[in-house]
Amino acid sequence: MVGFKQTLCALLLIFFTGVAVAQNNTNSPYTRYGYGDLANQGFGNSKAMGGIAYGLRDSYQINPLNPASYTAVDSLTFLFEGGISMQNNNMSDGLIKLNVKNSSLDYLALQFRLFKRLAFTGGLLPYSNIGYNVAQTYTETAVSPAYTKQVTGEGGVHQAFVGLGFKILNNLSVGVNGSFLWGNTARSLVMIYPSYPSVSGSGTTTPSYTEYTNVDIRSYKLDIGVQYTQPIGEKHKVTLGAVFSPGHHLNNNSYIQTATSVISKTDTVATFGIADTYGAGLTYVYDDRITIGLDYTYQNWADVTYFNEHNAFCDRTKISVGAEYLPSRNAKTYLGLIRYRLGGYYNTPYYKTEGGERASKEFGITAGIGLPVPRSRSIISVTGQFVHVKGLQPGMINENILKLSIGVTFNERWFFKRKVD
Repeated sequence: MVGFKQTLCALLLIFFTGVAVAQNNTNSPYTRYGYGDLANQGFGNSKAMGGIAYGLRDSYQINPLNPASYTAVDSLTFLFEGGISMQNNNMSDGLIKLNVKNSSLDYLALQFRLFKRLAFTGGLLPYSNIGYNVAQTYTETAVSPAYTKQVTGEGGVHQAFVGLGFKILNNLSVGVNGSFLWGNTARSLVMIYPSYPSVSGSGTTTPSYTEYTNVDIRSYKLDIGVQYTQPIGEKHKVTLGAVFSPGHHLNNNSYIQTATSVISKTDTVATFGIADTYGAGLTYVYDDRITIGLDYTYQNWADVTYFNEHNAFCDRTKISVGAEYLPSRNAKTYLGLIRYRLGGYYNTPYYKTEGGERASKEFGITAGIGLPVPRSRSIISVTGQFVHVKGLQPGMINENILKLSIGVTFNERWFFKRKVD
């Protein structure tokens, strides 16, 4: 009962802390494209290891990126995880520099065994985030007066999921996540022209144009996963994992509102889609102390329709590598029980500019530690990340992001019978 009270209090603390800091979690100008920045949905250990997840099996932490991993939890364990992130973003276009800071709630999830070979997981995750405010001034030309163009946007898509993992054989597991996607994105485009003489020659007019676009999404998402583990001798084992998430059109309500001298609002029938996702990963574990992994992800965003526009995006790929080192499973000192993690990744985002070219590329370096909570099986995961986003077209923004993520995994022994002498 003490463990239950501790877990409940921690759950409430993390939830309200997350709500307080998750109101504005990005200021990247690249989120003006599509659904914005696709969130990293890895948990504490995965974040610190470059995002590897497909072949990762850990009985002490939840891995929602491959639902087949849920069967790693033992029959006596109840897991609850929550995480938050804080980041510092330095942006530059070569002439102007800008610094912004953000915080966000990353995830909330729980996991436990339902039956001997069946495990359950449920939680909340961000799917995408939008937050930008960009203005650019254009000089007068022979065919156009000088004007200022300002674009802003906010919102995102959220994901609530439940998942099941089933162990077919002792070394083969499958799993599935069913998710509800919901969210709202609001964008505006403002064209501001300077005052100039009116047609009659008396007085001035100040023409401007404003366009608001609002999209409300209510839809679903499926993720299917498999993991196969092959022991090699007494201390070595290799796990191969794969995932597939089918793409489809999203249910939505959208409208466009324009304003010059007259305000006009038009409800729009629009098609929005998400991409097929294919992922595969290989993880090697030695003596349950050393873990090394490699992941590859491919998403065919180039085939997706967005706001009735075909070929609006580029295909997205991501390669992740990572490792974890535990000095000893039975160390008598606290330092010997700390888990040390390191990783990196390379990512080609799905953003495409109005000119039809890929907008950016991205790489990141990650490092972190897993701190055991004294007199318990719980873990505090602390991860530092450096991310560099490079604009690929003239005038595009470069970003250098430093991010600190903190995750807490409460590991409670719930499902056992107490003996009374």
